[in-house]
Amino acid sequence: MALITTGNGLIRDLEKFGALGVYVPLEGGYEGRYQRRLRAAGYTTLHITARGLGDVAAYLTKVHGVRPPHLGKKSSGSGAAVGYRYYLPPLVNSHLEQLPPKSKGLVLWIIEGHILSNQELEFLVTLPTLEPRVKVVIERGGDRYFRWTSLEKTLLAS
Repeated sequence: MALITTGNGLIRDLEKFGALGVYVPLEGGYEGRYQRRLRAAGYTTLHITARGLGDVAAYLTKVHGVRPPHLGKKSSGSGAAVGYRYYLPPLVNSHLEQLPPKSKGLVLWIIEGHILSNQELEFLVTLPTLEPRVKVVIERGGDRYFRWTSLEKTLLAS
């Protein structure tokens, strides 16, 4: 890898495929450089983890309920708080509404993507076709150097 990278290849492939699977060195640092390149190219990046997402399609594109952890505490009522939930807006749609006017779109950068199931990955492959302003980058694993490929190819390989 070159000492200073422009990130043009990543941006070009991201615009071509819509969803990329990346393999990053385990010591880290490279992904931040590429995220800076994406922001400089006009994209807004949203950095999230795959752990605890639950239903990925609902979390990203629909209003969904979230139960807070009980942390060993009992409710003060007689069962009134048993079904207590927070309802959160769809993550992707709420961020798309807040995009600056000259932004190219939203890049959803998901770390720890190796824990996602094939069904969840298939949804993330199709998400850029459902909403063209959304691009997806998923960290699929570690490698000796920063490399990427189409997310669909990483799905077929797994």
